[in-house]
Amino acid sequence: MKKSVILFFLHLAFSFQGFTQKDSSFALITSIQGDIQQFTVDNMDNLYILSSTDQLKKLDAHGDSIAVYNNVKRYGKLSTIDVSNPLKILLYYKDYNSIVILDRLLNVRHTIDLRKHGIYQVSAIGQSYDGKVWIYDALENKLKKINEEGKLLLETPDFRQLFEEAPQPQQIFDQDGLVYLYDSIRGFFVFDYYGTLKNRIPYTGWQNIAVTSGYIIATKDNRLQRYQVNSFALKDDEIPKHFLPYDHMLFTGSKIYAQSQNLIRIFKLPE
Repeated sequence: MKKSVILFFLHLAFSFQGFTQKDSSFALITSIQGDIQQFTVDNMDNLYILSSTDQLKKLDAHGDSIAVYNNVKRYGKLSTIDVSNPLKILLYYKDYNSIVILDRLLNVRHTIDLRKHGIYQVSAIGQSYDGKVWIYDALENKLKKINEEGKLLLETPDFRQLFEEAPQPQQIFDQDGLVYLYDSIRGFFVFDYYGTLKNRIPYTGWQNIAVTSGYIIATKDNRLQRYQVNSFALKDDEIPKHFLPYDHMLFTGSKIYAQSQNLIRIFKLPE
């Protein structure tokens, strides 16, 4: 196979000056430039950047390279990168119904062909708190938990028997002892680890969703939505104009990552 030559220039520009906009707490911390088609960030502020040549690169919080994975397209188009556990990275390929599990240095640990386990249509996957994998089986309308070998560990009843309209989640989050399934049309369905429904959160049309300790953070119509899980309070902020344009955003407990063409800007998240 012809060796590819990857040109990946990163420029870090640190600035701790606030802006003159109305909310100066949205201050720029740093920015990263390069060949950036897609990115995500883990809870240790490590960045995972997918380039136009389908190279996945892991950078630390200072922008220094930690690891590279060059075999991204082996199973076709990459659908999901889940880095909620920095020691165990999940790559999901929807077209091939396959999950590739990488270690912290982006070496392959396991590959799960879900079809070999009788699972043929998965709409969402996510890390579980104990190192296993949550999946939503869209054919059986069940939330399932599997191990690294693809063995079924747990499944809920058929949601068509529980709900008037069964959820069709696009994302799964495991946080603070609960599993959040997000359906952009029907909102959040929140379960405990045994598959018992604990709550429904009716906010729809949210994008760039993050579930952190105590909060759900998202965007909608260029506004920042922060929902406090315990109090059910929703805080709504206008995203400042200096964020524009952006194609994608990610949130941690204290930072906002805004991506535009070949650029990631990192801002302080206001309290």
